[in-house]
Parts: sequence; structure tokens; C-alpha cells
Amino acid sequence: MSNTIYIGYEFKVSPLQPATEILIAELGYAGFESFVETDEGVTAYIQKDEWHDAILEDIQILDSDEFEISFTFNEIEQVNWNQEWEKNFNPIVVENLCSVRAPFHEKPTTKYDIVIEPKMSFGTGHHETTHMMIQYILKNDFEGKSVLDMGCGTGVLAILAEMKGANPVDAIDYDNWCYLNSLENVARNNCKHITVLEGDANLLVDRKYDVIIANINRNILLNDMEQYTKCLNPNGVLFLSGFYVDDIPIIEAECNKFQLNLVESIEKNQWVALKFLN
Repeated sequence: MSNTIYIGYEFKVSPLQPATEILIAELGYAGFESFVETDEGVTAYIQKDEWHDAILEDIQILDSDEFEISFTFNEIEQVNWNQEWEKNFNPIVVENLCSVRAPFHEKPTTKYDIVIEPKMSFGTGHHETTHMMIQYILKNDFEGKSVLDMGCGTGVLAILAEMKGANPVDAIDYDNWCYLNSLENVARNNCKHITVLEGDANLLVDRKYDVIIANINRNILLNDMEQYTKCLNPNGVLFLSGFYVDDIPIIEAECNKFQLNLVESIEKNQWVALKFLN
């Protein structure tokens, strides 16, 4: 992709949340394929071949009275994605047990050491939702469990699940960039039991899991909840994140429709991760 020409948009957003999250989701549906959150908003990239003058017409949040959003854009040739994320990608450690780092970082002494090259995919462990999902995987039993990582991003959660004994593991993302990146990271961490798939909840027909991990935005979770429950084995566990504390009632109500009961929550900077049992 070194010769691919991109159009880069610099969005300034006020207030930052939840506007930035909504903006990224809407841009993703419009064809933008990679994002970098900044102190002022987000930088979004789309291939020039996919770009057109009216690309932002369907981005509804730009017309919202609740937020102030401005932008500039320009053509970028031969984007070095690695340089883009390496600028700010520092290794993280969760619960003194799990490290998430790049290949050029020094190997730590943690029990679980995950090496990834995000290449603009979501899921480095730095975002609150990924961090909390890592916490859940660390504190729960995955030995011999069949696991789904829905909306896998970099594949980091699927990789940790296998490290904790899960087998088999499916990692699914509708974004081609994430699909390819997850394949790379699964191989980089010598995982043997992870199958990476490109697609959405339509892939889940006739699949069954002991544990489902879904770190996606609220609307997709609500839309796909019935499909998740159909895939969950008896006495299964569902871990959800990608939304705010204020969203708990609507998420819980939807889960309750399918006899899923909320048993635990983790909060971090207004983001939340929930554990449900059936």
C-alpha cells in the first residue's frame, strides 16, 4: 500500500466525547478506513479512489447542534502508517500481568506478553474499553473455552484469550484493515487456535461459543444482541464494552430480553465494560 494516495481529514471536535466516537463510526460507514484520535478531535484517512466531493453529506453529526466540529483536508501520498502510530505508541501493562507492546519495545517480565503492530486498527490496549476487556479476560477462566472476539480490531483480545487457554477462538471484524492486521498479529504471537474472519454478525449463523467478547459501539451491540445470544452456549459468558456508563440501562434492557443477566461492571473515565451470564 506504499503507493496508495490518501485524503486526510483533520477534525476539531468540541466537546470531544461522545462526538468523536460517533464521528468515527459514521466516517467508517462512509468509507474512511483509519483514524487517529488527537487532543482536539480525530484525523481520518480515506483512499483517494474512494473519495468524492460529497463524502461528508451523510455524516449526520456534522449537522448536530450539540457539538462544534470543524475540519480541513488535504491529499497525502505514501503514508507511512508505522511512523504515524509509533509516534505515540508506548507499551502498556494491565494488572501487572499483561503487556501490550510493539516489536521494537523491550520484552517485559509480565506473564502475558502481546506484541502487536496496530497499523491504525483499534485495540492497542490504550483505549479504556480495550483496557477493561483485558482486565476481564485476565480475571476469568478461559481454559478450554470456545471464544468469539467480535469486532476484533488488532486481535489483541483474541490473542490474550488463547494465551489463557481458550480453544478454539474466532476473531471477526467487518473492516478489511482490521482483518488483515489481526491476521498479522495472530501470526506474530504464534497463536495456533485463532481463526480470523472478515464480516459481521451474519457470519455467526450455526456457530456456538462459551464466551463472547464484543467491544463495539452501542448501536451495533443493540442490533446484534439477538444473534450473540443464539450463539452463546448454556452457562455462557458475554463481555460487552464500547459504550458509556449512561448507556448501561439500554444495554442491560436489551440483554434481559434474551435472559442475560448483568453480574459485574468495570468503569474507566465514563466508559464501561459489562459481564453478563445466561
